[in-house]
Amino acid sequence: MPKPALVELRHVIHPPGKLDSRAEHWAGRLYMRSISLRMTRQMLGTNVSPNQITVVMVFAGILSGVALILPGLGGAVLSVLFMQLYLLLDCVDGEVARWRKQFSPLGVYLDRLGAYLADAAVMVGMGWRAAELGLDLYLVAGLAAAIGVLLLKSSSDLVHVARSDSGMQKATDQSVVPRSSGLARIRRIASAVQLHRLVNGIECTILLLVTAVIDMAMGDLTATRIATVAVTAITWLLVPAHIVSIVASSRLK
Repeated sequence: MPKPALVELRHVIHPPGKLDSRAEHWAGRLYMRSISLRMTRQMLGTNVSPNQITVVMVFAGILSGVALILPGLGGAVLSVLFMQLYLLLDCVDGEVARWRKQFSPLGVYLDRLGAYLADAAVMVGMGWRAAELGLDLYLVAGLAAAIGVLLLKSSSDLVHVARSDSGMQKATDQSVVPRSSGLARIRRIASAVQLHRLVNGIECTILLLVTAVIDMAMGDLTATRIATVAVTAITWLLVPAHIVSIVASSRLK
């Protein structure tokens, strides 16, 4: 089967509004969608299914966290590379599905599972790295951050479960804004600061790469340990704030 032209492919797999939606990661808009467009075109010439791509994506996300166990700069670099591969495949699986019109609940499930496992694996790997492969409070912090990330993701997904079980349609982007003007103002300020980005595996691996460079220059793990404590603190600051934001918005109305 001949491969479609890039212009034709882009029109189908990047429909209007896709790159501007809240769900689209900044890295996707900045560079990854341009790369995925070309990889998707190559994948269309194979028999690989969207779900098979998603399975590889899940393992790439997990390996990003596992790579952090490797000491020194090499482990941090490898973690970033695996996370970028995860992001690329996260784009490609959906693009192949849109072109072939191969959609399934299994694909959605695997995609969400991958997001849970990737971010949690990075948090655990971060703590293990800061603890120098030993059992101490830094490893506990990493585990706590992983639990917090899982709570953040699950609390968002439970909105869809609650709406579906109540016979309601999917929530719109506008419904996330808190009904209270005061809470809405706080949410805008928090969004502007962008601290929540650090609990995402993509940004966290980049942060840990920076701290690995600093650690190499200083000859210890001070920077990584500071980052571990900071990310854990931010995660658990966000958990109750996120739940309050959901309850105070129109998502459950």
